[in-house]
Amino acid sequence: MDRQSARANGDPCANLCTAATVDGDNQPHARTLVLRDLGPRMALFLNQTSPKWQQISERGEVCVVVWLPSLSLQYRLQCHVEPIAKSLVDESWLLRPDTPKRLDWYYTTHQPQSSTVDSREVLLTRLESMRNAARQGAPETAVGWYLRPYYVDRLNLDHPSGVHERSAFQYKDGTWQESVLVP
Repeated sequence: MDRQSARANGDPCANLCTAATVDGDNQPHARTLVLRDLGPRMALFLNQTSPKWQQISERGEVCVVVWLPSLSLQYRLQCHVEPIAKSLVDESWLLRPDTPKRLDWYYTTHQPQSSTVDSREVLLTRLESMRNAARQGAPETAVGWYLRPYYVDRLNLDHPSGVHERSAFQYKDGTWQESVLVP
């Protein structure tokens, strides 16, 4: 897969994506997230206190953009989501760095993600006091979604011909169907 080639190239974006959602007022939201590989499946790990979790769970889908600058490739994936078993979320959570673990506990016990805090210093002080919380294991609010793409738009911006190469792949009737698109 192209993400593996990008990783081999040292591409800083190979494990990232931009997730796009729509809120209850039909306002679009986009944010950068870590795109995980769980076996052959792609996944996102979130905290239930995050607005993005609610937006994804309400619609049951998300649009994900993967940009691989080392290969000049962009993927736009429209995905249904499936919950990841809590036991696997908890197991994967243990592999996270300490600071994101403390943030998960902060969201759960102090303030939800994206809420307003008095100052950055207040946030950092509170996080520092939560070092032991991160050792307790994943909070109940730690969740994950498997991504199940049903539409993939692949754009190659560096085709030798000079003309961008763009293809669409749509999952229909149990098989992927490819279409060539005008870039």
